[in-house]
Amino acid sequence: MTDQGNIATELDAAGVPHDAMQRLAELQPGRPGSIFTSDLSVNEFLLVREVGFRPLGLVLGSSIYHVGLQIGRWGSNQELDVLSQAMYHARELAMSRMEAEADALRADGIVGVRLDVEMKEFGSDIAEFIAVGTAVKAEEGAGGGGVENWRNNKNQPFTSDLSGQDFWTLIRAGYAPLGMVMGSCVYHVAHQKFGSKIGNIGKNVEIEQFTQALYDARELAMSRMQAEAEALHAEGIVGVQLRQHSHTWGSHTTEFFAIGTAVRPLRPDHIIERPTMVLTLDA
Repeated sequence: MTDQGNIATELDAAGVPHDAMQRLAELQPGRPGSIFTSDLSVNEFLLVREVGFRPLGLVLGSSIYHVGLQIGRWGSNQELDVLSQAMYHARELAMSRMEAEADALRADGIVGVRLDVEMKEFGSDIAEFIAVGTAVKAEEGAGGGGVENWRNNKNQPFTSDLSGQDFWTLIRAGYAPLGMVMGSCVYHVAHQKFGSKIGNIGKNVEIEQFTQALYDARELAMSRMQAEAEALHAEGIVGVQLRQHSHTWGSHTTEFFAIGTAVRPLRPDHIIERPTMVLTLDA
């Protein structure tokens, strides 16, 4: 079977539609007369090129997912495992399809990744999970030279949600992204008893059950993100965001979502350049 045939089989197995396969086949990066597509801004594009990476094409992954039903106990703090697994699996499907498209372009990585969730009108429990980014190829001498492989330890293109400016800074500092890592936790926050509500009227007082619920949920999301970074043998995670979404579940059920970019040093003897002062000439 030809390389194109193998690529088509892999894309089909990942759930990538045939129209996407045709679009990727038409890009033909690196050939005379071919074009690239990108959602990078002009400044981001120039900085990514300056640090030694060539954009190949815009890649995306999508999953429209039916989120199951799980009801928390009225007076209990608890994680809703069914919902946590649904939100995590749907994002993984979108990410894996985006990575499969980048693989088809023989990319080394994907920069400027956006991972969004949109609730659809098909039903209150149906959402589309979308991952979009720009696939890039490392040119000779990228990152100062001497880097043989930019892919991660799973032989997948690296993914990063850093801006083009932050990606440039990261590479110049002697680090490389390994992949976007994330953790999700959907948590039911216990309702406050009527007597407690009455007793707190007019008082400054911590509501301990609320504090503990939100604290616990964030810690679960963070620990799952860290576990993904450890599986990539990362040195650390940069650009971490901790988001909170109620989606359509009501005021007492919330998703806590942690996401960031796992990184590794390019070489053990790298030296981080000292920042330089820049004076603007603007009035």
